[in-house]
Amino acid sequence: MKKFNTQTTWTSADEMTALAATETGNLEKRYRVLIADDEPIIREGIRDSTDWTALGMEVAGEAEDGEEALELATALGVDIILVDMNMPFLNGIDLICRLQVDCPNCRCVIVSGHDEFAYAQEAVRLGVEDYILKPVQADQLYSALARLRQRLDEERKRTAYVRQAADQIERNIPLLRQRFCLEWLEGQAEEKKLTEQLSFLRLPSAPPVQIGIVRWPAAEARQTIMRENDRQLFLFAVENIISELLTDLSHVLFREPNGLIGICLWQAASADMESTIEQSVSSALNIAVHVHMETHMGTLKEAPDTYRECREVIYGQARLSPLVRRARQLIQEDYTDRNLTLESLASRLQVSAVYLSRVLKKELNDSFVTLVTHARIRKAVQLLDSTSLPVHRIAEHVGYDTQHYFSTAFKKTMGISPVQYRKGGGTREGVSSECE
Repeated sequence: MKKFNTQTTWTSADEMTALAATETGNLEKRYRVLIADDEPIIREGIRDSTDWTALGMEVAGEAEDGEEALELATALGVDIILVDMNMPFLNGIDLICRLQVDCPNCRCVIVSGHDEFAYAQEAVRLGVEDYILKPVQADQLYSALARLRQRLDEERKRTAYVRQAADQIERNIPLLRQRFCLEWLEGQAEEKKLTEQLSFLRLPSAPPVQIGIVRWPAAEARQTIMRENDRQLFLFAVENIISELLTDLSHVLFREPNGLIGICLWQAASADMESTIEQSVSSALNIAVHVHMETHMGTLKEAPDTYRECREVIYGQARLSPLVRRARQLIQEDYTDRNLTLESLASRLQVSAVYLSRVLKKELNDSFVTLVTHARIRKAVQLLDSTSLPVHRIAEHVGYDTQHYFSTAFKKTMGISPVQYRKGGGTREGVSSECE
């Protein structure tokens, strides 16, 4: 599934009118007319007695029978055909029926010597534009064609504006997606229209699988001396970095007025995506952002609840020291490493194991072992939900030496064994809070 680009700009009403005017400029192009009558004198009279230039029309061809008329109408792409009712090989009514299939945009005006109700009734049924009796009066024909020209002009204008409106919407689909996701996850979208809006925006109708928030704390500081233009440029750059990292995943990025960047994912990102985003932004822009992503297991209606949880967590992280944030980040990156220990982590952070253990407990209210276990179990839950890997393979994948050790840790955290969980015997609600 492709990604959803989220960068665009609105076209102004004046620009849209100008674009439509370009299209409607084609109205000056002459309408092409075909005269179909088996009497040469009638064809000549119609051709020579009408001021085609004044009507904005031109005679593209003439036909002496119905079959020739059908062939020429198709080949010349005519807009209007003057049809005699009595022609050889293919009469007027049959010709009009064939034209509706072969040249559906061609308009028909009947020129007939028959003043019979049955013919007129059939002409109305077929949507004929006008019905003129022979002998043809020049002023009557001119008036009929002038009325038809006006209808064609109006139709072309409507078509041009509809096309421009469709193009306008198409260009702004990314921005519409941003606005919709912001309103939806803020709980402001109408529940009964969610599926309809997702379909209109060509987004998956299924609930997102992950929801996240990226926060740049420095941009929110009251004493910041950063100009608003610079702040917006940095936020735009952060969005571009995130979008590049998520390029292979179906996603939409949106921004809150306060600068929080929301992430809506319909395909799960890697377990280390949070730290990857933070490191990439730091490396490219030399600024520190905080990222938190939640697995969403609820409905479309419940997505705002998950987004709200993300926001609470992201602001809760503000109280964490840089050391604890880095420690937690490394645990999220390296929890699959069987050799990951408190001592090895402390060494990488250049602090003592005792001190690291103490600050983890103080700020996160969890021990090192608990943090590693929760990271492993959270990934295990994802694998149990989304793959058919056997339990022992999942145990190896998340960093356990044996299936028995994994099952014991899983049951202690989730309350049921991995096998029971996969069979649907347990709840999934505890995994986000337990394993955070």
